Amino acid sequence: MARIVMKFGGTSVADLDRIRNVAARVKREVAAGHEVAVVVSAMAGVTNQLVGWCQALSPLHDAREYDTVVATGEQVTSGLVAIALQEMGVEARSWQGWQIRLLTDGAHGKARIDRIEGAELIRRMGTGQVPVIAGFQGIGPDNRVTTLGRGGSDTSAVALAAALLADRCDIYTDVDGVYTTDPRIVAKARKLDKIAYEAMLELASVGAKVLQTRSVELAMKARVRVQVLSSFQDLPGTLVVDEDEIVEHAIVSGIAYSRDEAKVTVRRVPDRPGIAAAIFGPLAGAGVNVDMIVQNVSADGTTDMTFTLGRADLPRARKVLDDNHATIGFVEILDDPDVAKISVVGVGMRSHAGVANTMFRTLAEKGINIQVISTSEIKVSVLIGAEYTELAVRALHTAYGLDAG
Repeated sequence: MARIVMKFGGTSVADLDRIRNVAARVKREVAAGHEVAVVVSAMAGVTNQLVGWCQALSPLHDAREYDTVVATGEQVTSGLVAIALQEMGVEARSWQGWQIRLLTDGAHGKARIDRIEGAELIRRMGTGQVPVIAGFQGIGPDNRVTTLGRGGSDTSAVALAAALLADRCDIYTDVDGVYTTDPRIVAKARKLDKIAYEAMLELASVGAKVLQTRSVELAMKARVRVQVLSSFQDLPGTLVVDEDEIVEHAIVSGIAYSRDEAKVTVRRVPDRPGIAAAIFGPLAGAGVNVDMIVQNVSADGTTDMTFTLGRADLPRARKVLDDNHATIGFVEILDDPDVAKISVVGVGMRSHAGVANTMFRTLAEKGINIQVISTSEIKVSVLIGAEYTELAVRALHTAYGLDAG
């Protein structure tokens, strides 16, 4: 007997037939003798609609009220899944984040989990009851509902698996595992049997949509074994595990891309100590996450500061920079939302030279200009024009020998 957390994403619970399918999968695990907790996302498209309503009423809405609105999507799904399980003869009840006492900080809209009080859930699971938990949400220090940011249901599931001392966290989605790249772009993409936490974290952070970044970060910290599976096919998935469980590492595990990027250039600011802090301090204070940064110093004593950020943060970032114009002293701000970030990731890169050079050479051969470069121990990322995204991904997938035979 194992204790398992089963998480189902929006496409897995998109309509009543799919909810019945989810309930049947849960019942199968219960019938096998396992203790099961279920975490659910909102039905596909619902969160986007709720977010759209908030933005239509006020682009700079109160984040606390935003959380009140968008948390309802998961509340509906948890109730429906519990009803479906009860109809199939499985004892179940729904739980909201505040009811299980999933405690977070007060950063409404992108709260971080502080702790989960899991004793009551463990007790009920021991009696055979299946808790169906609304993902993506918790309760903050002000006793108000908080949400964990987009994709936060994955984080809820992994955090619950850690709190419940679960043997595994199974994340069901519309893909049957982690691939070397997006199969919709590269038909020869291969599914990985296992991938190390660190490589999965890098892939998630640079655009791979399979798992949310914080969920992988949490899994790595708490050593929660995560399995990515399809809700629609009975196929083996991909295990995300400790590096020690993988016998031989490929040099490159995968190619990721993100079209949700924007580039900002703050032009002709004084080249003096503290200028970077003057630019990025206020942005951080406004909750704007900056990624790739390049500084170009001119002979006239000024510098251009170029950086990337999420496209959705671009209006907020421009306002922050304009509000701090007197302190920063820039001449103008240029922005470009038509860019994409392409990343090559692999734990094996630690012990192999030439990975970056292969990337640069391959893109050059395809006539693709690189605008910004950033690297880490197991990742190389470049910023290119968005129109070259698919060409770049296909070319790099082939160049690193990732195509399936």
